[in-house]
Amino acid sequence: MNRTSAARLTGAVLLATGVVTALSVPAFADPAAPAGATSSNTESYPSELLQAVQRDLGLNADQARVRLASDERSGSIENSAKSQLGEAFGGAWIDQSSGKLQIASTKPGVTVDGADVRTVKYSQQQLNGTKTVLDVLKAPSSVTSWRVDDQTNSVVVEVNKTQRDAATEAFLKTVRSISPAVQVAEVTESPTPLYDLRGGDAVYMGGGRCSLGFSVQGGFVIAGHCGRAGTATQGYNRVSQGTFAASVFPGNDYAWVRTNSNWTPRPWVNHYGGANVIVKGSTVAAIGATICRSGSTTGWRCGRVQAYNQTVNYAQGQVRGLTKTSACAEPGDSGGSWVAGTGFGQAQGVTSGGSGNCTSGGTTYFQPVNPILQRYGLRLVTG
Repeated sequence: MNRTSAARLTGAVLLATGVVTALSVPAFADPAAPAGATSSNTESYPSELLQAVQRDLGLNADQARVRLASDERSGSIENSAKSQLGEAFGGAWIDQSSGKLQIASTKPGVTVDGADVRTVKYSQQQLNGTKTVLDVLKAPSSVTSWRVDDQTNSVVVEVNKTQRDAATEAFLKTVRSISPAVQVAEVTESPTPLYDLRGGDAVYMGGGRCSLGFSVQGGFVIAGHCGRAGTATQGYNRVSQGTFAASVFPGNDYAWVRTNSNWTPRPWVNHYGGANVIVKGSTVAAIGATICRSGSTTGWRCGRVQAYNQTVNYAQGQVRGLTKTSACAEPGDSGGSWVAGTGFGQAQGVTSGGSGNCTSGGTTYFQPVNPILQRYGLRLVTG
């Protein structure tokens, strides 16, 4: 770890790795209710579940209870139908207009209690067999997915129509030759992996590395010395993540990153070796309280709150309003989460700098999180 000169009273250094030359040390690497279902004969469901179903499916509370109860019964009816029909079973789905379960069968004249039955050409076993063959083929990037579709009694291959080319057509010719059950559907977008934002995980900026502070709506907060406004970031997995929307350093040491659609803000802090800590608020801990931090270099470390509103004189300039702690930290931990309180559920701040290390011990300073949220009008993501 680079240190400032002995003439500096604080002896503190920043804890980013290889971020900006002047700021860092070398880098580390409404549906109808189905028959028999009413709001009076359904089970009690958690309020959070009912609220989510109402919001996302456009139902009122009674409709949500009816639909959830119907879905549970449908699962049991489907299992019975599989046993009853055997190889003639062609799939099952819930009709969204009636809310009633539909059963597909290759054998005509079949009845299933609690469901409507439709006669189809291909059994589910045949469709799954076709998909299994597709699974061993190498598909061009224009082919976004394939699946067994019970409702159309087919294997649907989805293709991004904006990328359709000769390689696409050759692949489609091959899969159509496997089975007449194959259908092609065009889509306009290609799926990408989705990743979670979690406090304490590594954040990369070019050749430098810091640690993520806390998830906020639209991104996350981090130390200001980790990057200037406009600096691009990559996540712990080196996947493109976002861009610094605003940053202040020195004077203060805070910033926030606006992330792209591949990343989902979560109310989590990496415990490094244990279950994620769930962030529930940002109530400030008292001086003397136990406090812990999470960072991508040294993981989970704890100490005591020693002082608030401390001015630290870094080589790059003064930073005011920092909190002093007895916890250790090392380069790369910059920006990482500080938590305290019951279950460590109260967000405290993001790592700024310090002295010493996690072998011999040291002092570490953090930028309190509430001023960051207030400055940029951000909302902490909580569990």
